[in-house]
Amino acid sequence: MAQEYRALTRLAAACAVALLLGGCPAPSMRPEAPGNSVSGPQGGSSASPALPSVPPPRENRLSPATSSLVTQARALVSRGDFDGASSTLDRALRIEPNNPLVWIELGRLRLAESDAHQAEGCGRKALALASGDRGTQAQAGRLLADALRAQRRNQEAIEIERQPFMR
Repeated sequence: MAQEYRALTRLAAACAVALLLGGCPAPSMRPEAPGNSVSGPQGGSSASPALPSVPPPRENRLSPATSSLVTQARALVSRGDFDGASSTLDRALRIEPNNPLVWIELGRLRLAESDAHQAEGCGRKALALASGDRGTQAQAGRLLADALRAQRRNQEAIEIERQPFMR
């Protein structure tokens, strides 16, 4: 037991030396004044306070394969082939199911097919996936507002258009 105690003592001493040599500040043992907040592990040091982390703005993009499929779907829509465009966008969704841009394309197709309920669902899905990308949020919001108006739900459409991401 005495040997274990000596081994632990040596380990504790080695850790203390490593902390001192490593430049890691030891935690302050003095109490802080009331109302004085500690900004980090260094307490009241002269280092600048840490800023809250804000994620950088995101920008959604289509992969080359998905972009090609969306282009094909648009060409099919321009020729009136809604079924072909729908199956093409379904393939794009299988490649990138979490890309709000594909959901927006599908919603626009559903509006062209006069299926405002499906378009609304696509708009809501796109809006949920577009967080952090204000441009994509605005596109999804426009789709959603158009789908709501097509259902004569004008007040809801106005509420969507008043959202901060639409400005």
